[in-house]
Formats: sequence, C-alpha cells, structure tokens
Amino acid sequence: MRHIISITDLSLEEINELIKSAQDIIANPDRYKESCRDRKLATLFYEPSTRTRLSFEAAMYELGGRVIGFSEASSSSAAKGESVADTIRTVSCFADIITIRHPKEGAPTVAANHATVPIINAGDGGHNHPTQTLADLLTIKNEKGRFEGLTIGLCGDLKFGRTVHSLITALCRYPDIRFVLISPEELKVPSYVKLPLKEGKVPYTQTTDLVRVLPELDILYMTRVQRERFFNEDDYVRLKDSYILTLEKLEYAKTDLSIMHPLPRVNEISMAIDSDPRACYFRQVMNGKYIRMALILKLLEVQA
Repeated sequence: MRHIISITDLSLEEINELIKSAQDIIANPDRYKESCRDRKLATLFYEPSTRTRLSFEAAMYELGGRVIGFSEASSSSAAKGESVADTIRTVSCFADIITIRHPKEGAPTVAANHATVPIINAGDGGHNHPTQTLADLLTIKNEKGRFEGLTIGLCGDLKFGRTVHSLITALCRYPDIRFVLISPEELKVPSYVKLPLKEGKVPYTQTTDLVRVLPELDILYMTRVQRERFFNEDDYVRLKDSYILTLEKLEYAKTDLSIMHPLPRVNEISMAIDSDPRACYFRQVMNGKYIRMALILKLLEVQA
C-alpha cells in the first residue's frame, strides 16, 4: 500500500511511467473502462474544488469504478468536530482508495498515518498538490514533446501557490531546465521551495516584470492571487491584479509559447486568449483526468 502526499513520493521513473500510462489511456480508452469494476474511490473534500474533485470522480467512473464522499466539510462529521484521523479510519472501511483535500497543511499526512487504504493528497493548504503537478507534467510532455531544454515562467502567487511549489520540485529532476519566477515582492517563492533549485544547481531568475521576460519563455504558467490564503483583505486587494495576461502582451511572446494555468481563473488571463492556439489550460484540465486514472490504477495495482 502506498500513499501520494507529495510529488517526491514518486521517483522520476514512476512519473515517466504514469505519463506513458496516461497517454495510452488517451489512445485506447476502451481498454481501461472496466479496470476498476467493483472498486470504490472516496473523495473527501474539506475545501471547495471543481476540477480536482470532478476529475477524480470522472477518472474513477471511466475506469468502471464507483465514487463516494463529500464535497464540503459542513456536509461531513467534521462539522460535529470529528478529527481527520477518525474520519479516515471510518472511510477506510468503505473505500478502496481515498483522495483528500484540506485547507490545513499536513492533513493528508495525518490521513495516511491512519488509513488502511491508499491516500492521495488532492491539495493541502499552501503545501502540495501532487496530482495537479502530474497533470501539468503530462501537459508539458504532450505540448512540447520533452522536458529538457525548456525555459518555464511561473507567474503570480508564488508564495502560497501549492501547484507552483509542487511543479518546481518535480521539474528540478529533469536536466537542462530553467525557471523564471515572476511575482510581486510580497508573493515570491518561499526559500524552502527554492532549496531544490539551489541544491540541483538549476538556473533561475526572479523578476517583477512579466512583459520583459515573455520573449524568453517556452511555457508560461499563470496563477491567480489566492484570496483564501490571505489574512489581510487589504493586502489581497492591493496585489490581486498584479499580472493580467492580454493579447497585446502576447505580441512579445514566442509563437509556440504554451500558456498554462491550474485554474480557477479570475482575471489574470484575458478570455480573449482562450481561442489562441498557445492557450492550453483547458487541455490541461482534460489531462488531469487521464493522469489521475493512471495514478488510481498504479496505487490499486490494477493491470489494464
């Protein structure tokens, strides 16, 4: 039995295998439609989610399995004061695999310590979001055909953005990657997230100027400024419109730039960009379903 709490719980070889498995699912969906028959996935979402929760559910249904769970803490016994540990012990009696999202960092680790079935972290506060990272990696592979030799710009909330933290950690393991970290001073990447960059001698630059660095980028990973992570409303209001990507700004970008976003979008990417071939954030959503199908199969040790 394995748990996936951080992207580092998977070796580079395993990540590459999951990407290949997801690509095979895309190419041969009928081969997998009964793979998880009579298996149950529990989705325990203590925090709002659209893409992650529904993609996990769609993934399990398309594998022939079933889904149980809750979509908000108020509809579970957490509203009565039940601990995560007790909830996990209970749900382990009903499901074959569990995915959990929680606003408190470390909650999925607590879950893993008390589970008798595999646990998948679907996001814990500002820490980790490993399955979004897997979706991002599949998207990069499908869009660019490689990881090596890419210059990747990460823009927006790099302080609280768990998707950014996980993606940096994952991509550091591939050779010849370069990062451009674009954010306001107040939302810079935390020092502990930059540690693998320094240890691996991965080149990176930090800037507050998106337009200046756009011509350098092969991938632009936009993020929203996350209102729910701020303790001070005034700080959120001051920073929320720091970066807004428009068609005019894209005139400075490469013609084959790939624009990614973990979503939800607020206003940091103009809707006029949605029809631009460089926009791949909705393909990124679809990739999330396929990579989660591959991960469920791996953790349940199911052969297609």
